[in-house]
Amino acid sequence: MIELKTRQEIETLRECNQIVAEVLAILEGHCQPGASTLDLDRIAEGLTLKHKARPAFKGYHGFPATLCTSINEEVVHGIPSAKRILKKGDILSIDFGVCYEGYYGDAAITVPIGEISEELQFLLRTTQEALMLGIQQAVPGNHLADISGAIQTHAEIRGFSVVKEYSGHGVGKSLHEEPAVLNFVANGRGILLKPGLVLAIEPMVNQGTDKVQVLGDGWTVVTRDRKCSAHFEHSIAITEEGPIILSQKNL
Repeated sequence: MIELKTRQEIETLRECNQIVAEVLAILEGHCQPGASTLDLDRIAEGLTLKHKARPAFKGYHGFPATLCTSINEEVVHGIPSAKRILKKGDILSIDFGVCYEGYYGDAAITVPIGEISEELQFLLRTTQEALMLGIQQAVPGNHLADISGAIQTHAEIRGFSVVKEYSGHGVGKSLHEEPAVLNFVANGRGILLKPGLVLAIEPMVNQGTDKVQVLGDGWTVVTRDRKCSAHFEHSIAITEEGPIILSQKNL
């Protein structure tokens, strides 16, 4: 069931997502060669607790950490580890969420580690642009497929593929609510977008095939061809005046 949020709920969701945005901004500064993904996870958990929030992912269906940290060919759901040391030329996707005042915030960034290749710069730029183009379509009167189509078209016209097995989602009193926000156009136009709908839009864009697989840890999703993948996400609210990016820092 799809639940539309009140203005007060959207304000609480904004406060929640501002915690997410602040923590991600701090983490970005710690994404240096030699750091481990477990280092980042510990920083994120400490900052979350200081904000009197709790990590949204830790314990969710048994996930063991505060962050999802996915390096290079890892698409999503990478588990932080002291053994995963960041190297110059890597790209790192950080997916992070918190629960605050009974509501959930969720966002993701992909960070270059030191200098990266022009090809990877293009992948990151394209994925971030695809996210923003999808958000632009999140207006009353449009349909869910307008968001999906904007993301898919921008990625594919630049020679990339979009992951089809994982998607964005509604977000509010639960971390994952209806509807699913696909990054490609399936059958039909999807639901009509209305004010009060809060969505986490999150394109996952691959250099090569769109096919993915889950590793033996039961969590980490990688590209089948082991080419790199980028992931950006914002939580947004649809209003009469257009979309509000709740997880954009310093609104």
